[in-house]
Amino acid sequence: MRILAVGPHPDDVEFGCAPILILEARNGHEVKLAITSRGESSTHGTPEGREEEARAAAREIGAELSYLEMGGDCHVEPNVANRIRMAREIREYRPNILLAPYPSENQHPDHTAVGRIVRDAARLARYGGVAELRDLRPHAIGHLYYYAITTHIEALPEIVVDVTSVFDQWQRAIQCHKSQTANREYLELVTSRARSLGLSVGTQYAVPLWLNDPIRISSLTELGVSARRF
Repeated sequence: MRILAVGPHPDDVEFGCAPILILEARNGHEVKLAITSRGESSTHGTPEGREEEARAAAREIGAELSYLEMGGDCHVEPNVANRIRMAREIREYRPNILLAPYPSENQHPDHTAVGRIVRDAARLARYGGVAELRDLRPHAIGHLYYYAITTHIEALPEIVVDVTSVFDQWQRAIQCHKSQTANREYLELVTSRARSLGLSVGTQYAVPLWLNDPIRISSLTELGVSARRF
Protein backbone atom coordinates (compact mmCIF):
# COMPACT_ATOMS: atom_id res chain seq x y z
CA MET A 1 0.00 0.00 0.00
CA ARG A 2 1.15 3.55 -0.73
CA ILE A 3 0.24 6.47 1.53
CA LEU A 4 0.73 10.12 0.56
CA ALA A 5 0.51 12.70 3.37
CA VAL A 6 0.34 16.34 2.28
CA GLY A 7 1.47 19.19 4.53
CA PRO A 8 1.25 22.94 3.92
CA HIS A 9 4.43 23.64 5.95
CA PRO A 10 7.52 21.62 6.87
CA ASP A 11 6.19 20.55 10.32
CA ASP A 12 2.44 20.10 9.79
CA VAL A 13 2.46 16.40 8.97
CA GLU A 14 4.62 15.71 12.02
CA PHE A 15 2.23 17.56 14.32
CA GLY A 16 -0.92 16.08 12.80
CA CYS A 17 -0.55 12.54 11.52
CA ALA A 18 3.09 11.38 11.73
CA PRO A 19 2.39 8.56 14.22
CA ILE A 20 -0.12 7.04 11.81
CA LEU A 21 2.52 7.11 9.08
CA ILE A 22 5.08 5.55 11.42
CA LEU A 23 2.67 2.72 12.18
CA GLU A 24 2.05 2.08 8.49
CA ALA A 25 5.76 2.23 7.64
CA ARG A 26 6.39 -0.34 10.36
CA ASN A 27 3.73 -2.51 8.74
CA GLY A 28 5.71 -2.49 5.50
CA HIS A 29 3.75 0.10 3.53
CA GLU A 30 5.31 2.90 1.47
CA VAL A 31 4.92 6.40 2.89
CA LYS A 32 5.61 9.74 1.23
CA LEU A 33 5.34 13.34 2.46
CA ALA A 34 4.52 16.13 -0.01
CA ILE A 35 5.08 19.62 1.41
CA THR A 36 3.78 22.74 -0.32
CA SER A 37 6.10 25.35 1.21
CA ARG A 38 9.38 25.74 3.10
CA GLY A 39 8.06 28.06 5.80
CA GLU A 40 9.27 31.14 3.93
CA SER A 41 7.09 33.50 6.00
CA SER A 42 7.85 31.93 9.36
CA THR A 43 9.00 34.08 12.27
CA HIS A 44 11.52 31.44 13.31
CA GLY A 45 13.97 29.52 11.14
CA THR A 46 15.04 29.87 7.51
CA PRO A 47 13.56 28.07 4.50
CA GLU A 48 16.80 26.15 4.03
CA GLY A 49 16.97 25.19 7.68
CA ARG A 50 13.34 24.15 7.83
CA GLU A 51 13.75 21.99 4.75
CA GLU A 52 16.62 20.16 6.44
CA GLU A 53 14.51 19.72 9.58
CA ALA A 54 11.73 18.23 7.47
CA ARG A 55 14.11 15.82 5.79
CA ALA A 56 15.40 14.66 9.17
CA ALA A 57 11.83 14.16 10.37
CA ALA A 58 10.95 12.19 7.23
CA ARG A 59 13.88 9.86 7.90
CA GLU A 60 12.62 9.36 11.46
CA ILE A 61 9.15 8.53 10.14
CA GLY A 62 10.52 6.22 7.45
CA ALA A 63 9.10 8.28 4.60
CA GLU A 64 10.15 9.76 1.28
CA LEU A 65 9.84 13.55 0.98
CA SER A 66 9.14 15.93 -1.88
CA TYR A 67 8.32 19.61 -2.19
CA LEU A 68 5.55 21.01 -4.41
CA GLU A 69 5.95 24.62 -5.51
CA MET A 70 2.69 26.49 -4.84
CA GLY A 71 3.80 30.05 -4.24
CA GLY A 72 5.36 29.69 -0.81
CA ASP A 73 4.26 30.01 2.80
CA CYS A 74 1.18 32.29 3.21
CA HIS A 75 0.67 32.37 -0.58
CA VAL A 76 -0.90 28.95 -1.23
CA GLU A 77 -4.24 29.29 -3.02
CA PRO A 78 -6.80 26.61 -4.01
CA ASN A 79 -6.60 27.59 -7.68
CA VAL A 80 -6.54 25.53 -10.88
CA ALA A 81 -2.76 25.54 -11.22
CA ASN A 82 -2.23 24.16 -7.72
CA ARG A 83 -4.96 21.55 -8.14
CA ILE A 84 -3.26 20.37 -11.32
CA ARG A 85 0.14 20.33 -9.59
CA MET A 86 -1.26 18.18 -6.79
CA ALA A 87 -3.11 15.91 -9.22
CA ARG A 88 0.20 15.37 -11.03
CA GLU A 89 1.82 14.33 -7.75
CA ILE A 90 -1.04 11.88 -7.15
CA ARG A 91 -0.69 10.38 -10.63
CA GLU A 92 3.07 10.08 -10.28
CA TYR A 93 3.06 8.46 -6.83
CA ARG A 94 -0.27 6.58 -7.27
CA PRO A 95 -1.22 6.37 -3.57
CA ASN A 96 -3.94 4.15 -2.15
CA ILE A 97 -4.51 6.58 0.72
CA LEU A 98 -4.25 10.37 0.92
CA LEU A 99 -3.92 12.35 4.15
CA ALA A 100 -4.54 16.11 4.11
CA PRO A 101 -5.26 18.92 6.59
CA TYR A 102 -8.88 19.29 7.68
CA PRO A 103 -10.19 21.81 5.12
CA SER A 104 -12.26 24.05 7.40
CA GLU A 105 -11.10 27.55 8.41
CA ASN A 106 -8.55 27.56 11.22
CA GLN A 107 -5.57 29.62 12.36
CA HIS A 108 -3.51 29.42 9.15
CA PRO A 109 -5.07 29.96 5.70
CA ASP A 110 -2.55 27.60 4.06
CA HIS A 111 -3.98 24.68 6.05
CA THR A 112 -7.45 25.29 4.66
CA ALA A 113 -6.16 25.89 1.14
CA VAL A 114 -4.10 22.69 1.03
CA GLY A 115 -6.96 20.58 2.39
CA ARG A 116 -9.17 21.83 -0.42
CA ILE A 117 -6.46 21.48 -3.05
CA VAL A 118 -5.90 17.83 -2.13
CA ARG A 119 -9.63 17.08 -2.09
CA ASP A 120 -10.13 18.58 -5.56
CA ALA A 121 -6.89 17.15 -6.99
CA ALA A 122 -7.89 13.63 -5.98
CA ARG A 123 -10.86 13.97 -8.32
CA LEU A 124 -8.86 15.53 -11.16
CA ALA A 125 -6.25 12.78 -10.93
CA ARG A 126 -8.79 10.19 -12.10
CA TYR A 127 -10.11 12.18 -15.09
CA GLY A 128 -8.50 10.94 -18.29
CA GLY A 129 -9.26 14.07 -20.30
CA VAL A 130 -7.42 16.71 -18.23
CA ALA A 131 -5.12 18.25 -20.85
CA GLU A 132 -2.26 19.12 -18.49
CA LEU A 133 -2.11 15.55 -17.17
CA ARG A 134 -2.39 13.47 -20.34
CA ASP A 135 1.24 12.36 -20.13
CA LEU A 136 0.38 10.36 -16.98
CA ARG A 137 -2.12 7.54 -16.48
CA PRO A 138 -5.22 8.49 -14.49
CA HIS A 139 -5.27 7.28 -10.91
CA ALA A 140 -8.16 6.83 -8.47
CA ILE A 141 -7.25 6.82 -4.78
CA GLY A 142 -8.94 4.50 -2.31
CA HIS A 143 -9.41 6.87 0.64
CA LEU A 144 -8.93 10.52 1.60
CA TYR A 145 -8.64 11.26 5.31
CA TYR A 146 -8.20 14.62 7.03
CA TYR A 147 -5.95 15.30 10.02
CA ALA A 148 -5.77 18.16 12.53
CA ILE A 149 -2.57 20.18 12.86
CA THR A 150 -2.44 22.42 15.93
CA THR A 151 -6.02 23.60 16.28
CA HIS A 152 -8.99 21.89 17.86
CA ILE A 153 -11.49 20.65 15.29
CA GLU A 154 -15.03 20.99 16.62
CA ALA A 155 -16.36 18.02 14.64
CA LEU A 156 -16.04 14.73 16.52
CA PRO A 157 -13.33 12.43 15.10
CA GLU A 158 -14.66 9.80 12.75
CA ILE A 159 -11.60 7.57 13.13
CA VAL A 160 -9.39 7.36 16.22
CA VAL A 161 -5.98 5.72 15.81
CA ASP A 162 -4.16 4.28 18.82
CA VAL A 163 -0.56 5.52 18.45
CA THR A 164 0.75 4.49 21.86
CA SER A 165 3.23 1.99 20.41
CA VAL A 166 4.98 4.66 18.31
CA PHE A 167 4.69 7.62 20.67
CA ASP A 168 8.43 7.93 21.36
CA GLN A 169 9.30 7.83 17.66
CA TRP A 170 6.63 10.44 16.98
CA GLN A 171 8.19 12.69 19.60
CA ARG A 172 11.58 12.36 17.93
CA ALA A 173 10.08 13.32 14.57
CA ILE A 174 8.53 16.45 16.08
CA GLN A 175 11.77 17.36 17.82
CA CYS A 176 13.53 17.41 14.45
CA HIS A 177 11.80 20.78 13.93
CA LYS A 178 14.00 22.57 16.44
CA SER A 179 13.43 26.03 14.96
CA GLN A 180 9.76 25.73 15.86
CA THR A 181 9.74 23.64 19.04
CA ALA A 182 12.33 25.93 20.67
CA ASN A 183 9.97 28.90 20.37
CA ARG A 184 6.49 27.44 20.86
CA GLU A 185 5.14 24.66 23.09
CA TYR A 186 4.24 22.52 20.07
CA LEU A 187 5.50 19.29 21.61
CA GLU A 188 3.40 19.80 24.74
CA LEU A 189 0.42 20.86 22.64
CA VAL A 190 0.30 17.76 20.45
CA THR A 191 1.22 15.45 23.34
CA SER A 192 -1.54 16.74 25.60
CA ARG A 193 -4.07 16.52 22.78
CA ALA A 194 -3.07 12.93 21.97
CA ARG A 195 -3.14 12.03 25.66
CA SER A 196 -6.61 13.49 26.16
CA LEU A 197 -8.03 11.70 23.13
CA GLY A 198 -6.29 8.48 24.14
CA LEU A 199 -7.79 8.60 27.63
CA SER A 200 -11.24 9.17 26.19
CA VAL A 201 -11.05 5.93 24.18
CA GLY A 202 -9.19 3.73 26.66
CA THR A 203 -5.58 3.95 25.50
CA GLN A 204 -2.57 6.15 26.28
CA TYR A 205 -2.24 8.20 23.09
CA ALA A 206 -4.47 8.56 20.05
CA VAL A 207 -4.74 10.71 16.93
CA PRO A 208 -8.00 11.71 15.18
CA LEU A 209 -8.93 11.49 11.51
CA TRP A 210 -11.99 12.62 9.57
CA LEU A 211 -13.51 11.04 6.48
CA ASN A 212 -13.97 12.68 3.12
CA ASP A 213 -16.25 9.83 2.01
CA PRO A 214 -18.18 7.11 3.85
CA ILE A 215 -16.38 3.79 4.27
CA ARG A 216 -18.02 0.91 2.41
CA ILE A 217 -18.31 -2.44 4.20
CA SER A 218 -20.23 -5.66 3.57
CA SER A 219 -20.64 -6.63 7.22
CA LEU A 220 -20.62 -4.83 10.56
CA THR A 221 -18.09 -7.39 11.76
CA GLU A 222 -15.50 -5.74 9.49
CA LEU A 223 -15.43 -2.75 11.82
CA GLY A 224 -12.87 -2.66 14.61
CA VAL A 225 -13.12 -1.66 18.24
CA SER A 226 -15.47 1.23 19.07
CA ALA A 227 -14.04 4.42 20.58
CA ARG A 228 -16.91 4.52 23.09
CA ARG A 229 -15.69 4.49 26.67
CA PHE A 230 -17.46 7.15 28.74
